[in-house]
Amino acid sequence: MPELPELEVVRDVLTRRVAGTMIQSVEVVSPGSAIVVRDLTHAGFSESLTGATIQSIARRGKFLVFSLDNIFLVINPKLSGRLQLAVRGGKRLPKTHIVMTLSSDDELRYVDQKVMGQVYLTRDMAEIPDFAGMGPEALEISRADFVERLRRFRGEVKGILTRGDFVAGIGNAYADEILWVARLHPYRKRTQLTSEETNRLYEAMHSTLSEAMEKVRVEMGEEIHLKPRDFLAVHMKSGEPCPRCGTPISLVGANQRITNFCRTCQPGGLIKGM
Repeated sequence: MPELPELEVVRDVLTRRVAGTMIQSVEVVSPGSAIVVRDLTHAGFSESLTGATIQSIARRGKFLVFSLDNIFLVINPKLSGRLQLAVRGGKRLPKTHIVMTLSSDDELRYVDQKVMGQVYLTRDMAEIPDFAGMGPEALEISRADFVERLRRFRGEVKGILTRGDFVAGIGNAYADEILWVARLHPYRKRTQLTSEETNRLYEAMHSTLSEAMEKVRVEMGEEIHLKPRDFLAVHMKSGEPCPRCGTPISLVGANQRITNFCRTCQPGGLIKGM
């Protein structure tokens, strides 16, 4: 799932390359696109976008928001959605669902291997599920606000980090990384955290996301459909040595909710895993 570091870099690239261009044509490509495309205006997805100018691109949490002429195109990529910038008529990636030809002669494409993301067209952002209820941005929230908001939630600390109504922009991968930096077990209960651990968590969130953004910026470049994550310390590194202590990285869960952590650096509950 693209998270704050990847989406912020994508936003930067699109602001340079796409903002100010006009959408000359829109093609909705594959059969699965009926699941992806959500026209909340009911005025026609392609018809409404054709001829519109992309005024600006913003990121809010794990959404990208394109401000057009009196309308918004909002992308929630979820697990496998990606945007691709390509030359007009160039070879398309598999599972390309939407192709927008721009006045710059580029094509902006939405690609989604698992057909789980959504691309919304709306005049009212409040119509988009989960958008209005997002908490503060993870890199903008103050320490005091972070501590206060954290008190409202119970349960395991990793689950809280990934809740968009707590802070916006963190998903499964970077939650693992933040907790490794903070030396906190992912299944520690929030109610068990000391003040010192809460401060460590806040600092780890800022440092992890900021450093990841700079690494993604270098590795992704202009290829915004890529997902550079080789630099991650623990996420998807099951069985590899912990970069800090050498203990094999543990795995709990499967499929979309894999949790990776170091049992030595992040001591905690008795969790069955690898």
